[in-house]
Amino acid sequence: MSHNENSTSRRDFLRAAAVTTAGVAAAGAMPTTAEGMRRVVGANDRIHLAHVGLGTQGHGAHVKLFHDNQEANNTQQIAVCDLYGRRINDSKALLGLKDDATYKDHRKMLERKDIDAVVVATSDNWHADITVAALEAGKHVYCEKPLCKTMEEAFTVFDAVKKTGKVFQLGSQGCSDDKWHAAARVVKAGKIGAVVVGQGSYMRNSKGGEWNNYGRFDKDAGPQASGDAHVDWETFRKGKGPEAWDPDRYFRWRKYWAYGSGLVGDLFPHRLHPLFIAMALPTEGLEGFPLRVSSGGGLYVQKINAETGKMDREVPDFINLNVDFGNMSLMAMSSSINDVGWEDSIRGNKATIYFGGNAVTYKPQRDWADDVDEGTEPVTGVPENFPTHHKNWLDCIRTNGKPNANIDLAVRVQVMITLAERSYRENKTFLFDPATRKTTPA
Repeated sequence: MSHNENSTSRRDFLRAAAVTTAGVAAAGAMPTTAEGMRRVVGANDRIHLAHVGLGTQGHGAHVKLFHDNQEANNTQQIAVCDLYGRRINDSKALLGLKDDATYKDHRKMLERKDIDAVVVATSDNWHADITVAALEAGKHVYCEKPLCKTMEEAFTVFDAVKKTGKVFQLGSQGCSDDKWHAAARVVKAGKIGAVVVGQGSYMRNSKGGEWNNYGRFDKDAGPQASGDAHVDWETFRKGKGPEAWDPDRYFRWRKYWAYGSGLVGDLFPHRLHPLFIAMALPTEGLEGFPLRVSSGGGLYVQKINAETGKMDREVPDFINLNVDFGNMSLMAMSSSINDVGWEDSIRGNKATIYFGGNAVTYKPQRDWADDVDEGTEPVTGVPENFPTHHKNWLDCIRTNGKPNANIDLAVRVQVMITLAERSYRENKTFLFDPATRKTTPA
């Protein structure tokens, strides 16, 4: 079937579903434009997915896992896009796609009317542009963490989600682990008193240097190569960093500020988004935004690349973060040179929450032992994993629900991430005003 035939069939089906739904739903709950009516996905409809970014995360964590669970989730992956031909071939072969379902320009792919939702798993510098383009093209979006690179991008994405009404899920899969929600239930019930500070860490230790052994590194690839070895280097770098081809910057982009944020963007989100949920921080209006952010650390060990003898990375291999809200604080630490972290906890003035096993435990402070009981909150479901987080997004597309890593959570944490990067690089503490969306040095 051609794209045009497929699009027409898909359009007619969705229009019919929309009309049927309109007959039993309140008029104000239904979209009013022809485009909106066409894009309604019913509870039993198959969701057509497309992917932009097919690297280790894009192919392994998304294309492959959506493929493994396509029958259970009633999905079909119908298009893929990347700047590197070999990555396209990997996903094309797995999904059994034809050549006309593969793209090197996401804008061309987004013109397709039969795509319901898009998974964005590119380098961080492209997250915002592709997410906004997909939203404006009428697609729901799952975007890998972090949300973006800059503060301006964060609010551009936020505004686009609100304007389009599409379902957005950030790829911070820990948000679908019930232990963090169990902690939030304890906090909301007042069992630890007033929250004082949430604490967490995400630590690794890699002999060869974090991200150096992450995914493929094809020495024959590049902008001068032909065929499937060709890489669109100019599009990838977006005018940032050296013009000359550098395979380390392309295949290991997380080590360079122009395209990623190292530990700040890659590992901090594993704790910041879940801790935000666990601390029961608000996400309405101007509430829940960080008011003061500072970070420190350094590049202590992973300085020289053993293979090249050159500087291995720009980003630090150890970093810590301090965030102050209006009435509580958050601390986080991340490392790629030592894997012993802080114990995840939430300290209240009356009791402290600890995480472990199949329950969340809270224990009273000494001075409150006669007033506050020790207890547990059960944790249901499976631990952090991609399929559960994927399903949460898909379910919300079908029900117009609010995903676990929704845009209201994502934008607040991205303010922390962006200011953490700036604080480290500029040796400053920053203040943030949510009313103006402005940042000033403290």
